[in-house]
Amino acid sequence: MHKRVVITGMGGICGLGTNAPAIWNEMRAGRSAIGAISSPQLHDLKVKVGCEIKTLPDHGIDRKQLVSMDRFSLLAVIAAREALRQSGLVADEATTYRMGTVVGVGVCGWEAIEENYRAILIEGRNRAGIFTVPKVMPSAASGQVSINLGLRGPVFGVTSACSSSNHAIASAVDQIRLGRADVMVAGGTDAPLVWGILKGWEALRVLAPDTCRPFSADRQGLSLGEGAGMAVLETYEHAMARGATILAEIAGAGLSADASDIVAPTIEGPTAAMRACLADAGLNPEDVDYLNAHGTGTKANDQIETAAIKRVFGDAAYRLSVSSTKSMHAHCLGASGALEMIACVMAIREGIVPPTANFREADPDCDLDVTPNVARERKVRAAISNGFAFGGTNAVLAFKAV
Repeated sequence: MHKRVVITGMGGICGLGTNAPAIWNEMRAGRSAIGAISSPQLHDLKVKVGCEIKTLPDHGIDRKQLVSMDRFSLLAVIAAREALRQSGLVADEATTYRMGTVVGVGVCGWEAIEENYRAILIEGRNRAGIFTVPKVMPSAASGQVSINLGLRGPVFGVTSACSSSNHAIASAVDQIRLGRADVMVAGGTDAPLVWGILKGWEALRVLAPDTCRPFSADRQGLSLGEGAGMAVLETYEHAMARGATILAEIAGAGLSADASDIVAPTIEGPTAAMRACLADAGLNPEDVDYLNAHGTGTKANDQIETAAIKRVFGDAAYRLSVSSTKSMHAHCLGASGALEMIACVMAIREGIVPPTANFREADPDCDLDVTPNVARERKVRAAISNGFAFGGTNAVLAFKAV
């Protein structure tokens, strides 16, 4: 019998808002934050559309720590502080070695990389910044969260492209189930709105010229965004013993690989991950009311994900409420799954399914109920969050009411 793992705190920051409640309010309202990117460093890019955080909140993080942090780490720390604050937990001498963190990252510290390239190749400086390596490393976000919150238990980073958040949360659940920690702070972060990353995505010809329209027949691709989402996880017994408010239970996880192509998705991989997740959670297809789709807005992804959902859920697929919140916060790569966790948890708590924004035209190949444009009231007993990534790495999470 698995230990029951529950969520007692959530934090988030992205173009929709600088905390989890603000993000959820915008999701619920169906307001997309995708628009023109304001950075002056985008030069010759053809697509200058994304979902950026216009102004960072007053986070109060000490300057001595800030100088060693790239933007993706800073976003993770902001979200983690909010999550821990909501949970009511504090790491102290008695608990610090039983509290850890796992943070998923899709890319790494590209802001620092570009700053150094400009300094050396354009400005003629002869050396890189002293904190370049600790800023750039993909595990920097988990290390910075650990330092800021005083977490001395299991601490590591996870990177699996767009599945990174879900893999990180699944890994954190495992740490608790294995008895290595009592509390884990888990989620994902990314800050990809820099010239080099956008230039690479532009070369793939998958960026939408205006906005992200998942499942809409006239969709033209994905939009990139920046952000972070974090959750505090602990066992049900641990949370109850301290009188914590439980937001939802992480009922299960399913992981798989396509083992097929580095970029082209398959139906079999996502199907296997969803089936494994339902089995781990002890859920039947008809038990799930809401599915937050990977839903990137590319032709291939949306059609293949729809087909995979039909394989897994059968007749129940047509009674399932589906939506892609990437239509509002864009594809935040390593942070996407963690932001979508907020959507799943709040859908369970409030009985509201957030919509797929920007939807204009039905696609016969995406014929499920994709909750177009307007949120819907519905009792959500259990929710599924899909994460599929380049490399064919798939991670699916199940959440349910407690």
